[in-house]
Amino acid sequence: MKCPMKQSMRGVLLGTALSLVLGVWSASAQSADKPQYGGTLEIGTVYVTLSALSFDPNDWNWKLNHDTGQYLEQLFQGDLSKAKSRGGPHAFVADGYLPQDAIKGELAESWEWKENPLRVEIKLRKGVMFPEKAGVMKSREFTSEDVVYSFNRLISSPKQQKGYFNHVEKVETPDKHTVVFYMKYFHSEWDYRFGWGYYSPIYAKEMVDAGATNWKNAVGTGPFQLADYVSGNSNTYTKNPLYWGSEKIGGQEYKLPFVDKIVYRTIKDEATWITALRTGKLDILETIRWQNVDSLKKSSPQLKWNRWLNMSGTFMAMRMDVDGPFKDIRVRRALNMAVNKDEIVKAYYNGNAELFAYPQHPDYGPYFQPLADMPASVKELFTYDPAKAKKLLAEAGFPKGFTTKVQVCSCNPDHMDLLPLIAAYYEQVGVKLEIQPMEYGAFLSAMSSRTHAPGYFMNSGHVNPTRTIHKSFITGELWNPAGYSDPKYDAKMEEVFRTKDEATRIKMLRELTVEILDAAPYVWLPIPYVYSAWWPWVKNYGGELRVGAVRPGPIYARIWVDQEMKKKMGH
Repeated sequence: MKCPMKQSMRGVLLGTALSLVLGVWSASAQSADKPQYGGTLEIGTVYVTLSALSFDPNDWNWKLNHDTGQYLEQLFQGDLSKAKSRGGPHAFVADGYLPQDAIKGELAESWEWKENPLRVEIKLRKGVMFPEKAGVMKSREFTSEDVVYSFNRLISSPKQQKGYFNHVEKVETPDKHTVVFYMKYFHSEWDYRFGWGYYSPIYAKEMVDAGATNWKNAVGTGPFQLADYVSGNSNTYTKNPLYWGSEKIGGQEYKLPFVDKIVYRTIKDEATWITALRTGKLDILETIRWQNVDSLKKSSPQLKWNRWLNMSGTFMAMRMDVDGPFKDIRVRRALNMAVNKDEIVKAYYNGNAELFAYPQHPDYGPYFQPLADMPASVKELFTYDPAKAKKLLAEAGFPKGFTTKVQVCSCNPDHMDLLPLIAAYYEQVGVKLEIQPMEYGAFLSAMSSRTHAPGYFMNSGHVNPTRTIHKSFITGELWNPAGYSDPKYDAKMEEVFRTKDEATRIKMLRELTVEILDAAPYVWLPIPYVYSAWWPWVKNYGGELRVGAVRPGPIYARIWVDQEMKKKMGH
């Protein structure tokens, strides 16, 4: 018979030992989770194949915020305290969408709408400094004059998007920390268009005087400064010691940023960027196709993961603004029915895709209407029916089909694999695609100069619930590769922008979405899931990608590297 006293003592001793072990573990865990300063963050970004396209905001370049957003700040940014990884409701992966409850001031401290005259008064953050940059500028305080200068230079650019700021009457600076935007009329995208959108960074006149197109003159108020740039290889950013920002973690306030250096790696080859992650040469890889996930999980089980539905629509645009078969809606609808989209989801993507998720995105909540709720005429475009496709082609005057050229970017491995599969479906109905792969610069230039082929196979960002319609289907817009044009449709879109009530805007946008789906300017294709992965030494990160239009800078500023863990793991 066992002695109760001994049994009890053994329990006490075991309990004490266990408490000590748990205490040591807990202290170690707390130590590991306590922010650390220093180290370098090597990142394969969402745009891992693409070098910077421009460093000058005057160029109205879509990718600018991705490359300049570490040092050029904006009036507003996404509030990362609302991120799912921090207990909030938002993923922060959208390329240009911030829900209204997820917007906070960056260079702006507060803002208020006022009537008679209609205006937005913005109070700016005080004590924000531009760092000294040799040959460019002395260190000085950021003021309202910098906001007005940046805005006026943007709207005077010969590259500006037509009508983008038509709602703005004028911008004034009552004092050095106040900016007032006077509006001709309400615009539902007012905060996006010059607050946190693609074309709204704030910078110093001194940078422009020195030469804004030259990366060596780059300087801003952000957490990092551009220290080096090698086209086709890397962007290197170093810590800005004058940065104003801080972050509260565990009840304690910490000055940002944590890491000393960030390096974007430009890698053209998919196998190379996957190997770079596997071997720890990349700390974070933001874009991984499903085909590589299982092998990475086996070879590198310590990796952490985030799965997200791509924030870009995949489609083949069919030009309606040039003579050819695509002017006929029967041809465009036929080419949609000729593709077995459900089979692409199941066999090509192995289930890692959604049949229908564009032009609106499921993450947009009530703005998104699922395919099951769509009218039969829209559902038909996602149903494989080669017999009806042939019938429609014959009715349109192409009983034997036709041949057309399609351009595709060689920078996108998914598209290079997918387009030949699409071509094989078309051969079954007599349509032959002449596929022309192009390097990204030439590919983009073809669209922007309107010299692109009748077929144009691409991704285009969903952006947000209004821009996804406006930029892609409104007359004369740059990102309208099909050349879709309907004055009545344009007028309806303008009405959306001027409607203050969001519930009404949702209803209007749902109707516009159905209308454009039915018009079939694109062959609507499934939207794949994408994965991001990072090593466990990357702390205070949950797979967030953007807190403004394609802008990750504030995310990276809050990451720290557990350098001891990295060393122990052999990297």
